[in-house]
Amino acid sequence: VQLQASGGGLVQAGGSLRPSCAVSGRRFSSYVMGWFRQAPGKEREFVGLIRWGTRGTTYADSVKGRFTISRDSDTMYLQMNSLKSEDTALYYCTRGREFSFYPRDYDIWGKGTQVTVSS
Repeated sequence: VQLQASGGGLVQAGGSLRPSCAVSGRRFSSYVMGWFRQAPGKEREFVGLIRWGTRGTTYADSVKGRFTISRDSDTMYLQMNSLKSEDTALYYCTRGREFSFYPRDYDIWGKGTQVTVSS
């Protein structure tokens, strides 16, 4: 399985972006697909995830109500609304076996896509 994130960019505060993560190779319905982000000088932090089989989602409190994760057959999306300057980070997509806040519990990572929010 390979993951490829794209669709980041530069946006003003209050704006929207929709990064995506293309999934190639074999997929398993029991896995979760997640988004993490990492700002300069900070640790990588959990943003949210989707359970591939059920499409159920879980979000970090910091993005709840503003971000929405969805998927189709081979792509995961991160709809980001009401963006704030503190959302500026490199956003990574990843695969894991179950929900976890910790990057170490995810086994496959794509290269990140940069999201920059100007205030």
